[in-house]
Amino acid sequence: MTSIGVIALVVCDIVGLLLIPLGLPGLWVIVGGFLLFGWATEFRTAGLWSIVIIVALAFVGEIVENWLGFKFAKRYGGSSRSGWGALLGGLVGAGMGVPVPIIGSVIGAFIGSFVGAAIFEYTYSRETRVAVGAGWGAVLGRAAAAAAKIAIGVVMAVIGAVSAFRSVT
Repeated sequence: MTSIGVIALVVCDIVGLLLIPLGLPGLWVIVGGFLLFGWATEFRTAGLWSIVIIVALAFVGEIVENWLGFKFAKRYGGSSRSGWGALLGGLVGAGMGVPVPIIGSVIGAFIGSFVGAAIFEYTYSRETRVAVGAGWGAVLGRAAAAAAKIAIGVVMAVIGAVSAFRSVT
């Protein structure tokens, strides 16, 4: 049963890390893989504290993603209104996507973040220059958020690997 748990953990870690740049819940796939690993190994090496840490890291990743979008939109001259526009536009853009296989939702999310932040900021400031700056900030924020979530996902995968190594030895 241990080998099934390790295989599930590795597959979920890889799939989760690949989902993050697509704007999909990759961190939660990693959490699911860790819980599946724990169940398969009767929670011998995946104890309460490691589960708490994994779940907490996933929550931190979600918070960081939203915080960076707001921070970058504001850094580039936008108001908090543009941060909300970036968040909503990114979600709509990711959902709609563009007709490009596999990465269409990523492109859609970036375009949606730009458009959402720019429109929301323009309705507030009525200045095109400020709106475009907020839009670019939102795009950079989305890229920084994806990088941060991937880094958190790697940390989660390492914690899982340590638990898996301990279960095999």
